[in-house]
Amino acid sequence: MKFTPSRIPDVILIEPSVYGDERGFFMETWQAKKFAAAGLDFTFVQDNHSRSEQGTLRGLHYQIRQPQGKLVRVVAGTVFDVAVDLRRSSPTFGCWLGEYLSADNRLMLWVPPGFAHGFYVVSDYAEFLYKCTDFYAPEHERAIRWDDPQLAVTWPLVNGRPPSLSAKDAEAPSFGAVESFP
Repeated sequence: MKFTPSRIPDVILIEPSVYGDERGFFMETWQAKKFAAAGLDFTFVQDNHSRSEQGTLRGLHYQIRQPQGKLVRVVAGTVFDVAVDLRRSSPTFGCWLGEYLSADNRLMLWVPPGFAHGFYVVSDYAEFLYKCTDFYAPEHERAIRWDDPQLAVTWPLVNGRPPSLSAKDAEAPSFGAVESFP
């Protein structure tokens, strides 16, 4: 596995080794010793799997208590995956990073605790998997408006159409109005 820090150094792009032949492929997506050696020594407590149609945007979500680190990947389709640094003490506070994750490129992204996370489906549909370091706690869940002008995330909207949002995401507050981490 190859672990590459992004321009927000705590967000890590992970490229697994893929072994394939005419029958298909094999790849290891998580292995405790390899991740620990790369400085990612976390215990995962929950796995999630979602399927979304093209144009769906999920996020930007985080938990103000019980913050979750997430190891994310796509097993069908393509998404534009975004992490936003919400740690006030960080030199990259308020900065975002976007990566295309797909079933074809097999890239994974480590989004540490203290970040908001979201993704936008650019293919016809996408299946998205993520391992979490803490349990989902709806009472602590927060969201940031996807199109917040202060963050200015450059979402690759299909044909420029507005994304399909949940009611919660459509009503999310702006970046300047949300709780953040120390």
